[in-house]
Amino acid sequence: MPLIVFMLLVVVLAIGLTLNPRLVPSPLIGKPAPQFELPLLNGNGVLTQETFKGNVTLLNVWASWCFACRQEHEAIKWLANKGVRVIGFNYKDQVADATQWLHDLGNPYTAVISDLDGRAGIEWGVYGAPETFIIDHRGIIRDKRIGPVDEVYIRERLMPLLEQLHKEMQASTG
Repeated sequence: MPLIVFMLLVVVLAIGLTLNPRLVPSPLIGKPAPQFELPLLNGNGVLTQETFKGNVTLLNVWASWCFACRQEHEAIKWLANKGVRVIGFNYKDQVADATQWLHDLGNPYTAVISDLDGRAGIEWGVYGAPETFIIDHRGIIRDKRIGPVDEVYIRERLMPLLEQLHKEMQASTG
């Protein structure tokens, strides 16, 4: 009997190793953004989930200690330069480190919220940085990317989805 249990465990683990962690579906897709109230990184106020209402938004989870965040930063800047509304979600980072990182690499964000202890990240289902959420104009999460945003994701998934969401927003506002 122990041998059978061991073999079943090996099969389950082997299957798990073949899965792509970026394809883990988020239970939040199709649901309103979690309630939160987080301070802005610059200390000038707070943002809440109401921030997403009325605009299609890309919420980018990042940190200065995150190597992959540095890899994706040029893509995030490119999106912002194309007119995509990007809000930064600084995750488990020191304010001084995050501020210096943005100073050195450039700040593509409309606003940056700071989740020092990671508690808001738990509500969002954040596994780590980087992660990116696409939120429609009603505040509904429509997609989640685990890992760096790259050219393939932008071309094949993100831009078509943003185009669709902007059309939906225009149709609903008349």
